[in-house]
Amino acid sequence: MGTELRQKVVEFVSEAAFLTQVIDLAQALHWRAHHVRPAWSKKGWRTPIQGDPGFPDLVLVRPPRVIFAELKSERGRLSDEQEIWIDWLEKCHLGEIYIWKPSDWDDIVSKLR
Repeated sequence: MGTELRQKVVEFVSEAAFLTQVIDLAQALHWRAHHVRPAWSKKGWRTPIQGDPGFPDLVLVRPPRVIFAELKSERGRLSDEQEIWIDWLEKCHLGEIYIWKPSDWDDIVSKLR
């Protein structure tokens, strides 16, 4: 697929579809994956949490590595809360922290191999 056509396809991948692709790849490569799925309520989409919002979408573990990944659609942006979590996790040196978009697919594959 040509670069221009691939970029157009990437722009239309939803965050939910992208998440599924990343989890499928990770599990195929023997990573353990954890994601808290939002649920629909009368007030719209909600993620049941206690504590501070903004924790990364995905935690992947394959010893000795741990990856925290925030996934975004191609045009998605980090919220202030997400930026704080990423900053604090980076300061703790608990693992690798990434912000991935569909256009990062080749890099994602490389990092998970």
